[in-house]
Amino acid sequence: MPVDEIRGITQGTAPVPLSVLDLVTVGAGHTASEALRTSVALSRLAESRGFHRYWVAEHHSMPGVASSSPAVILAHLAAHTDRIRLGSGGVMLPNHAPLAIAEQFGTLEAMAPGRIDLGLGRAPGTDGATAAALRRTERLSEGADDFPEQLAELTRFLDDDFPDGHPYSRIHAIPGPVQGSSPGGVQSPHRPPIWLLGSSGFSARLSGMLGLPFAFAHHFSAHNTIPALDLYRESFRPSEVLDAPYALIGVSALATDDEKEARRQVRAAALNMVRLRTGRPGLFPTPEETEAYAFGPLEEEFVQSWAANIVHGTADEVRSGLDDLQKRTGADELMLTSHAHRGELRLRSYELIADAYGLPAA
Repeated sequence: MPVDEIRGITQGTAPVPLSVLDLVTVGAGHTASEALRTSVALSRLAESRGFHRYWVAEHHSMPGVASSSPAVILAHLAAHTDRIRLGSGGVMLPNHAPLAIAEQFGTLEAMAPGRIDLGLGRAPGTDGATAAALRRTERLSEGADDFPEQLAELTRFLDDDFPDGHPYSRIHAIPGPVQGSSPGGVQSPHRPPIWLLGSSGFSARLSGMLGLPFAFAHHFSAHNTIPALDLYRESFRPSEVLDAPYALIGVSALATDDEKEARRQVRAAALNMVRLRTGRPGLFPTPEETEAYAFGPLEEEFVQSWAANIVHGTADEVRSGLDDLQKRTGADELMLTSHAHRGELRLRSYELIADAYGLPAA
């Protein structure tokens, strides 16, 4: 697999390649259709301004997040873009049969050859009851515990290389390599590179041992970022995929023309997380709703902690914060996710960040 399908190219004055993580945010008073139209506009903006990749993340049973089906969204984005890499950040593998994921991403690869990333996580991407409904089992720990075996099975389906005598040796993920070995077949030179995602040490160590690229969820587990990246680098073994570690981190970043508006949106994002963490998920609240909300002492403490991990403010402030974060972590790529009630604010945030770093003009 060509390494350039993993390593990005730094643009402008950015310290490392910049990418986008999209949760397809649905704000109060808006519809999922509007959120998905924003995603199309954002993917096109990201491509035109030199962002390296655009990922969507699997979530379930969250009214404010319309990204329950990454493969469906990615197919739609592939039809509206030409060059930018598209991928999952990520697919929660324990929720799915490995063969089904191999087929979905083989199909995406056929639609957009050489542009698809397959990022995998082992968390459910939802609460326990929803995960049980997805997996049709009450033994939720089993899926996470079996993640290395599921990963190995998925990899063999993608490469079509189960050994003779294996129960799946005559089963093929289509589209996939078997088509190239069929009479008259021509095999694509690409297959989606696998990334492991994590918010703790488990996936950091596993991706290092397997020589895979690693994506860390700094945006909601900032206290674990440096330990996880250190563990990944210490565990890394060169592979056919990578000869040296390559780690990106997901970063919450919001740039606005008015610094006050950035603070208002970040506080609304924090209220959104308060509700999610207390079992009351809803649509992304408006700043006005947030200003009227009476935060309790523990909630206010959470808000302050959450906001401290969001790089926000004017474009210059965000650029400075991102530069500092990259220096502290040594991340090879920054994947930015912008949370705001309105889609146009999210689009504007990426425009401002691109301008601040002198990324290519649209």
